[in-house]
Amino acid sequence: MDISISRSRIHGRIRAPPSKSYTHRAILAAGYGEHAVITDPLISADTRATIRAVEAFGGTVDHVDEDRIEITGFNGRPQTPTDILNCENSGTTTRLVAACGALADGLCVLTGDASLRSRPHGPLLEAIETLNGRGESTRRNGQAPIVVGDALQGGVVTIPGDISSQYITALLMAGAVTEDGIKITLKTELKSAPYVDITIELLSAFDITVNRTSDGFAVPGGQSYVLADGNYAVPGDFSSISYLIAAGAVAATADNTVIIEGAHPSAQGDSAIVEIVQSMGGQVTWDHDAGELTVPAASLNGTKIDVGDTPDLLPTVATLGAIADGDTVIENCEHVRYKETDRVSAMATELDAMGASITEEHARLIIHGGDTTLTGTRVDGHRDHRIVMALAIAALVAEGETTITGGEHVDVSFPSFFESLSTLGASIQTEQ
Repeated sequence: MDISISRSRIHGRIRAPPSKSYTHRAILAAGYGEHAVITDPLISADTRATIRAVEAFGGTVDHVDEDRIEITGFNGRPQTPTDILNCENSGTTTRLVAACGALADGLCVLTGDASLRSRPHGPLLEAIETLNGRGESTRRNGQAPIVVGDALQGGVVTIPGDISSQYITALLMAGAVTEDGIKITLKTELKSAPYVDITIELLSAFDITVNRTSDGFAVPGGQSYVLADGNYAVPGDFSSISYLIAAGAVAATADNTVIIEGAHPSAQGDSAIVEIVQSMGGQVTWDHDAGELTVPAASLNGTKIDVGDTPDLLPTVATLGAIADGDTVIENCEHVRYKETDRVSAMATELDAMGASITEEHARLIIHGGDTTLTGTRVDGHRDHRIVMALAIAALVAEGETTITGGEHVDVSFPSFFESLSTLGASIQTEQ
């Protein structure tokens, strides 16, 4: 689906979508338990993949809508699925579910679309093998399709921290229901650390204890997933909020603002987008108690940002850099090349097509805003929800009309994204 966006001014009040990261973890945590109700979940292509996995392991999922998901879990003992699990485009599902499937007595096969089958899972599979489970790639390259199972046991495992924090999340969630628990030693620096913070925060809500050690994490075994009152409320998603903040900062009307609801504080590292935009000259204000962000338009200046802990913000920051004066330097971004697509290269390519001056290095992206005038053209969304949404923000200020291919991929994390922009006043046309 092609999306055409013309230069627009926006204003108004909009609600942030629920967090994809929290929703994934809450669905699987509920599966590990006996029964739970998840309120305000994000229902998207990715989270539906996690729902299907919980059902495949013997759980029952009912009342799936924007208000609630009711889950009767498999109580820490996942059954062997009767069929292959298709995780579609969801790397989060694949990794979190891989460790869960490894607890089963039999074997579980996980696969997905072409993008997912190109992403690395090798370190997690090696960890599963170390813990006396079975974990292997059918192509022996660390990529899906993958096979897991043979009743993973607790123990001690060493794993890199600079490829994906989801490996650690997967092992912590599974380790809690093993007999002996799992101790994780990190052999490299942990990247995307706030995502592990999210996991630990959510596990605490389900009465699961995780200990931080001098060199990693440890989760005691023999625990049970239990919610005190049986309900878990999903907070707003700051990865998605980043696009709304950026839209307000670059395209709000001169005498009005964009107000974003549902922005309550949490462990999400991507809440750093507030300080990033402020550091660039944006006048963002955050009412923590009300969970509201107010964003007027502002003249932005280039900045230097390390995205080691916030990889999902790279597309947003790159777009802001193309609109700001001066250079914006995005550092420590090598791991951002291993997402749904190589997001470093994708943003460099598409912003260049729109007229941006870009210097791309392996672990650094420099956007020369002072040498950039964005002009509407046809750009490729790379079948990646974050690339599509970031380019849509660029389109709000580009001269003329911008057409973005693959607009349907926003369904992965922010299904109502284009509807939200239209509500705020953006000029958007959809072409099937």
